[in-house]
Amino acid sequence: MLLCFLDESGDHILSGGDPNYPVFVLAGVVVEEGYYASVIQPEMEELKQRLFGKRDLVLHTADITRNRNGFEGLKDPGFRAKFYQEINAAMRRWHYTVLGVLVDKRRLVEVYGSSAWDPYDLSLSFLVERLVFLSEERRDRAKIIAESRSSSLDQRLERTWEGLLEKGTHYVRAQRLRRRVERLIFKKKGDNEAGLQLADLVASPIGRHYLGKPAKEDWKIVAGKLRHGLVVFPKS
Repeated sequence: MLLCFLDESGDHILSGGDPNYPVFVLAGVVVEEGYYASVIQPEMEELKQRLFGKRDLVLHTADITRNRNGFEGLKDPGFRAKFYQEINAAMRRWHYTVLGVLVDKRRLVEVYGSSAWDPYDLSLSFLVERLVFLSEERRDRAKIIAESRSSSLDQRLERTWEGLLEKGTHYVRAQRLRRRVERLIFKKKGDNEAGLQLADLVASPIGRHYLGKPAKEDWKIVAGKLRHGLVVFPKS
């Protein structure tokens, strides 16, 4: 069984969002279930125990960047360098595949105007297509694990997912999708799911790279794990 952990970077608001980050990124981290349980989950817990003295700390890019919610120690430059050295080494060492979709919200509105699709719905459709392709290559089935955000957002994502199961996507018919992707599962942030934390660490480097921000080691790692390339919509 393949596990596909989802996380996003940026908001999916087409007007009134962050003008400094006008993109929406949906990232999927795909990993074999047995390897995930025996390697990634325990190694991430051990890394947090070694660096922060506890395992229930949730790796979250916004908190890491702002030195908050348990990451206050990263204000120390030496410790911050050690943290990134260790987390980058783990991200490079672990075996997983990245599926990445980026929606340029400015261009989406320019091209489609008031008929523009919701960036999250659009991204999920593209990502699920590539998950089907990957599961066919691996001759395995997959399930999707998404972070539970709020009741209304979860219900909306559930409706989008059910629509894909019923109608398929542009390139993948519904029957083909159902044959390869089993179900969508929600996990809470407090569940401390390593795969969701890894997806969080993967998503923001994609957005930074597209916007031409200074390259960091994490983008090089993500680029090396990308499968089927990065999907950018609309195309230039």
